[in-house]
Amino acid sequence: MVLKITNIQAIPLHGRTPDSGWTQGMDPGENLMTLVKVETDGGVSGIGSCYTSEALVSASLRLLRPYFAGECAIEPERLSEKLHQSTFWQGRGGAVAHAISGIDIALWDILGKATGQPVARLLGGTYRDRIKPYGSILFDEPEVLRKKLEGVVSRGFKAIKMGWAPFGRVSRELDEKLVKTARETVGPDVELMVDAGGSEQFWPHGYKWAVETARMLVDYGVAWFEEALPPDDLDGFIKLREQAPLPITTGEVLTRRQSFIPWIERGAVDYIQPDVTKVGGLSEMRRIAWLAYDHNILLVPHGWNTAVGLAADLHLTAAMPVARWVEYITPSPYIEEIVAEPFTLDSDGLLPVPTKPGLGLEIDWDGVARYSGMRAVGRGGKKRVRS
Repeated sequence: MVLKITNIQAIPLHGRTPDSGWTQGMDPGENLMTLVKVETDGGVSGIGSCYTSEALVSASLRLLRPYFAGECAIEPERLSEKLHQSTFWQGRGGAVAHAISGIDIALWDILGKATGQPVARLLGGTYRDRIKPYGSILFDEPEVLRKKLEGVVSRGFKAIKMGWAPFGRVSRELDEKLVKTARETVGPDVELMVDAGGSEQFWPHGYKWAVETARMLVDYGVAWFEEALPPDDLDGFIKLREQAPLPITTGEVLTRRQSFIPWIERGAVDYIQPDVTKVGGLSEMRRIAWLAYDHNILLVPHGWNTAVGLAADLHLTAAMPVARWVEYITPSPYIEEIVAEPFTLDSDGLLPVPTKPGLGLEIDWDGVARYSGMRAVGRGGKKRVRS
């Protein structure tokens, strides 16, 4: 079966956009996450996700259209590479790479549906059928943080990552109080991770702050220290990894596999964290994952995104010989309210890897319409998006 691309549509999500942690905050009405729907002449469609606004995705689709129109939809790696190479001077990162990420994820979804196989099997085979999600939240003042943590634990999570302000923005004393509050709240059996948010604009801290903070975190059993430095400080991360007593992680702002090569080959991190909805999709993510594996660095997907991005991460981590976690914003309507069957943690706090063809998701298009405002012509003159 040869399926040819007939259309690619960008579908914005807004109304319940989670705060990203940046100092200016995030209006829930802001569009930061965009779904991408790829349609084919055989009636099979695929769904992808981009961590970028619909305006930028749509502009990128106009740029990319001459290169994907009429193309084979069941060759994701070849076609995605064609899109990257064909937009070298106007892309090679940023919004164009983000848009290709969504297209690529959707193409893998189509390939799985066309072959009747889950994406994990197409990526090479499944090493596991469950994996631990870490509930991802933002830091807050101690008492507010305590309530947030209690909510995450009540939802069944056995691992929690806390990130961004006020951690690292006020004082060392407050930083330790926040981490101490977290450990006392969740107890010894829940894994805790800390994300300093060094990719925030005008990050004020350097190597020595990061080393001292890492020494504090290890006393509370923190599993890793993320983005302790600005995202371009490669040499700083190399030194920090050598001196810190706990694993060091970063990588969410990088795009394309080439950007990750020096971080992996020079041993700048213990865990590398590309985002499948930004890095170039599953095709790029898989290459990065194997490069990291060959250098004894663990891939931990960054996933501040949607149900589609989470499903892609589950398939990728299932297909890697060693994997431990996926990220899960909690709570998030863009994860729980746009699929017909929401993700469910089991009694061990693990998520099952989808086994249905493609990404294994059944999209709730009414839920998508609720947060996108986009509908195609339907019964009674109303508009709705059709799967």
